Amino acid sequence: MRNLILFFLLFVWIPLLGQEITSTQNGSSFYLRTFLEPTDPSQKPLVQGQMLFSSVVVHRFYTERDFQVAWLREDTVLLELAYEMRYEIQQSKFDGLQPADYHLQAIDGLFMKYEAARSEGRSLSRADMGALDLLLSDAFVMLASHLYHGKVDPEQLRTVWNIQRSAPDLYLDQRLSSAIQAGSIRRALQDLYPSFTIYRPMREGLRQLYNDFERFQIEQTSSWKELKISRSLKVGDNSPIIPDVVKRLSFWGFLPNDYESQGKGYDAEIEEAVKKLQLKFGMESDGVIGQGTIYALNQSPQDLIKKTSINLERLRWLPDNLKEQELIIVNTANFQFDFIQQRDTVLTSRVIVGRSFHSTPQFSAQMSYLVFSPTWTVPPSILRQEVIPGMRKDPQYMAKRKMRLLTFSGQEVPTSSVDWSKVSAAGFPYMVRQDPGEHNSLGLVKFMFPNKHHVYIHDTPARSLFEREDRALSYGCIRIQKPVELAKLLLQHDEGWTDERINSAMRQSREQVVNLDRKIPVVILYLTYWTTSDGRVFFRRDIYNRDNEVYQALIQRRG
Repeated sequence: MRNLILFFLLFVWIPLLGQEITSTQNGSSFYLRTFLEPTDPSQKPLVQGQMLFSSVVVHRFYTERDFQVAWLREDTVLLELAYEMRYEIQQSKFDGLQPADYHLQAIDGLFMKYEAARSEGRSLSRADMGALDLLLSDAFVMLASHLYHGKVDPEQLRTVWNIQRSAPDLYLDQRLSSAIQAGSIRRALQDLYPSFTIYRPMREGLRQLYNDFERFQIEQTSSWKELKISRSLKVGDNSPIIPDVVKRLSFWGFLPNDYESQGKGYDAEIEEAVKKLQLKFGMESDGVIGQGTIYALNQSPQDLIKKTSINLERLRWLPDNLKEQELIIVNTANFQFDFIQQRDTVLTSRVIVGRSFHSTPQFSAQMSYLVFSPTWTVPPSILRQEVIPGMRKDPQYMAKRKMRLLTFSGQEVPTSSVDWSKVSAAGFPYMVRQDPGEHNSLGLVKFMFPNKHHVYIHDTPARSLFEREDRALSYGCIRIQKPVELAKLLLQHDEGWTDERINSAMRQSREQVVNLDRKIPVVILYLTYWTTSDGRVFFRRDIYNRDNEVYQALIQRRG
């Protein structure tokens, strides 16, 4: 009997066991195990020449599933989910991302090999199938990460970005497992979109621009050559650029495709189309074709695809919890201030922001107090550029502007005691302070949200500047057109602050600090493209030349 059992073990069961091992060794799951188990995940190994970018997460994902394939059935057949994943990679361009970052070329190549093999009635090698499984998983993890956090780290850019957001562990291995179990890759990725309601309409705007670009390649609207003018054009004027203006307005849908212009003449119907274009690009909708309108007309579909991609990425950098709070947003590219309460905009105002060489930075802080009838201590840059040269030309320069010369301990010094021809801002032993009043450069009130950039929002006596189209005019701080309205909103929780009391506080001889009963988040951002919730699209000029750096980082290939 013992000999019979020994015979069975030696000659029957052990060969069968060998067949099972051989089968496993030839399988894609065995490929995954032999590839991943001895690999240091932090080293980002290569899979068919492709770097496994999320190797740590992918390694954890396959370890948890005992190295079983995720995108295959019976080790040889691609699941429909695999095709869905490839489609989502292709669609990532509508998020402003680069499909090539997610192994698209290699995945496409393996798909082609797989489909060719199937058409010939054979199976693709288990090594190829295992590699495809790995690449699809890595692509999901990387794309999911980029949709939530953004591809570009804004803190690595030259442009200052100090809007902090949390960086939670997304457990992307678990998300991938759940997506495969639920049978929906798209929903899993969409769950990682920024939660702002404008993201999806912005994304659809980019999809439409890609459609416009395909149409442009067919139509080649005058090759989109750069238009130039030497003077502004009004209705009744003639110009050789009018035929091209008409073609571009028709291309963007502002004029009928069959519109026939009267030669080089600028007529009323063209003017109405120009007004719509101007509104889209944030200009005064006056129908006058000036340099700003020419800039807008020169924007090709490719230019706008770039701009849209950049701003979708910026939206991914913003904290998700902003939508839940009482919030102040200033979009410096749009010269606009918005105060939002319970998701409703309760105040919109024009603002003046920093000049190109004193650009207003991007950051977030908390508004905690305001100052009525503020004094203004002149910063060193303005002291150097304006006050000292002004005193050299006119000894009454400071007196006319109600400025006083003070020691750093606050003691007033006669301006006549200083030889202004010999002083400079470097090592200047005094400070210059402007008294409160209508003349004060900060106006009648300033709104404080302490930050390392020393930027704040304030009133201004130069009210006429708000009528200008380009309002990049300050030294970095933000001047608001509606300071009284903002003060009322900030103090509305205190019945003691009546309109009369606020107006009185703004016209005192001494400044008055008023602490708010809550801290209000203030976000200073820079969006040169956005949409409304109903899909209307708006573009703005890149006044600070920040867009290109983001775009170059976006298109930089990984690996």
